[in-house]
Amino acid sequence: MSFNEIDRATVLAEALPYIQKYAGKTVVVKYGGNAMVSEELRHAVISDIILLSLVGIRVAMVHGGGPEISGMLKKLDIPSKFVDGLRYTDEATMDVVQQVLCGKVNKDLVATMNRMGGKALGLCGMDGALFEAKALDEKYGQVGEITRVNAGVVETALANGYIPVVSTVAQGVDAECAYNINADTAAAKLATALGAETLILLTDVRGLLRDPKDENTLIPDVHISQVPELAADGIISGGMIPKMECCVESVRSGVKSAVIIDGRVPHSILIELLTNAGIGTLLHGTEGNHGL
Repeated sequence: MSFNEIDRATVLAEALPYIQKYAGKTVVVKYGGNAMVSEELRHAVISDIILLSLVGIRVAMVHGGGPEISGMLKKLDIPSKFVDGLRYTDEATMDVVQQVLCGKVNKDLVATMNRMGGKALGLCGMDGALFEAKALDEKYGQVGEITRVNAGVVETALANGYIPVVSTVAQGVDAECAYNINADTAAAKLATALGAETLILLTDVRGLLRDPKDENTLIPDVHISQVPELAADGIISGGMIPKMECCVESVRSGVKSAVIIDGRVPHSILIELLTNAGIGTLLHGTEGNHGL
């Protein structure tokens, strides 16, 4: 028997206690960034999710689609505008957001997952009033703040062996309209509503870095009590601020842990959940780390 075969068997054996830990538990994955743009990474993410589902882990995917929305707006000669890092969403832009997220992006993901042997079901935040929202602030247009998550439709899908693939458009409760929702926020809210074991945010960086210019300064574990100090020291800054806020909120609301991982690394989800190594930055409210 070759070393390679022994090595593969060792890796599978190492995964066993992690599979046992997560079997029957719920994991919510927020999918976006470079992992959506690269075909190779897209297939790696989807195969990871299918594998997790096949070994008995309940996985729900929440996705964004910023590049696709920007591309369609450009085709339609509708200008893209951002306010405080959020896409300003007027009525015309909201129509495009709804069509692209709930239509093309969602259904392409579902079709790819099904072709690769998964059992996927596409949902948008308005199906079953999954996400209810009100206007966040008029300066953002039709960008919403989630007021309620009705997770029954996702629970039903999971209970029947499906992998729910959720787009982040919400049903308005303060007006007869749809709202554009930040995908990180939607994933965190859904993880809380499902009582998830873990929330995973795929990003385009290794995780929280002590020095943003040096990827070797990854902070692998953060207790949520450390977050204010890290923010005050400027270590949590820029685009990492809302991601960390989402993670902290989910952990405080009952999700066991939240992890920010590098979606540019193929199979980063499996490395995080099913190996001793772990990857990215894990946020938790108890003593612990990436291990069991």
